[in-house]
Amino acid sequence: MSTQFDADALTLNRFVMANTHDHDLVILMNAIATSCKLITAAVQRAGVAKLYGLAGEVNSTGDDQKKLDVLSNDMMINALVNSGVCCVLVSEENEEPIIVPPGRAGKFCVAFDPLDGSSNIDCNVSVGTIFSVYERRPGSNGTVEDLLRNGGSCLCAGYVAYSSAVEMVFTFKGGTVEGFCLDSTIGEFVHTRVKMTFPEDGGKRIYSANEGNSVHWDQPIKDAVEEFKGGEKAYASRYVGSMVADIHRTILYGGIYLYPADNKSPKGKLRLLYEGIPMAMIIEQAGGIASTGMFEGKIQSVIDLVPDEIHAKCPIIMGGKRDVQVVYDQYKKHGVETPTL
Repeated sequence: MSTQFDADALTLNRFVMANTHDHDLVILMNAIATSCKLITAAVQRAGVAKLYGLAGEVNSTGDDQKKLDVLSNDMMINALVNSGVCCVLVSEENEEPIIVPPGRAGKFCVAFDPLDGSSNIDCNVSVGTIFSVYERRPGSNGTVEDLLRNGGSCLCAGYVAYSSAVEMVFTFKGGTVEGFCLDSTIGEFVHTRVKMTFPEDGGKRIYSANEGNSVHWDQPIKDAVEEFKGGEKAYASRYVGSMVADIHRTILYGGIYLYPADNKSPKGKLRLLYEGIPMAMIIEQAGGIASTGMFEGKIQSVIDLVPDEIHAKCPIIMGGKRDVQVVYDQYKKHGVETPTL
């Protein structure tokens, strides 16, 4: 029989059922996968279907919405509301939470960024989807409070990268990080990356940051980046501007991704529920470190942060231990207490 075909493909649904035995979670992941297949089709046909450009609106955080932002958001909301297993949805594109009608409500609360990095879409650069999943509290019918918890309560976190291949990477609480590639010939996400981890030796020396903001950074971050540039083994600089693409590369190759708090944005720029917490969970369960850097007077873990509202922001310093240690060493030189890695 041809090696081109797998008679026993480990698909996403099969993997989730085998590892959780939770039928509702299988339905949820299938709904997320379905919406991501729809988004894939829209992204791949964006030029032909005239989906480039602005939609003429702004999202919950004041960013201009692209046509694909709006379409991707509708695709995810429709899939999740009609899955029958969700009760509360939070999207970057909606200022208010979406409460699923009682007749279609289930036990899960999902926060998501339907099209991360969409500012890049018009120039055909990689974009992605990010999501985090919580379970409503006992006795709750599903309210925003069920989502306003730290990352320790997150059941599942993942992202999908839309590029030369479409890959879904996710992890369950306390589990391993697994990667699935969309096989367009069968329309299924198939297990292709098993137990993803940071390279044991730290991997490639790469730092990823928007240095256009460096004038606003605190001194330890400035010093750390200078150390990356001018140390005994200088780092390469790689910054896509799409968090999914930058984090995906950081996990696979090694290195560090920085979007710190600064004088202009003292609370950071990235959203905690659907960017910070899910990426932190994936990074840490792949063997990396997900820190805030200096935030509200001390260095904290992103996973420990509790959002005070659905679009709360946070700073991020994520990467391998070797590279995050360089940042911590600079904070130590300035008298700041840092965690032991």
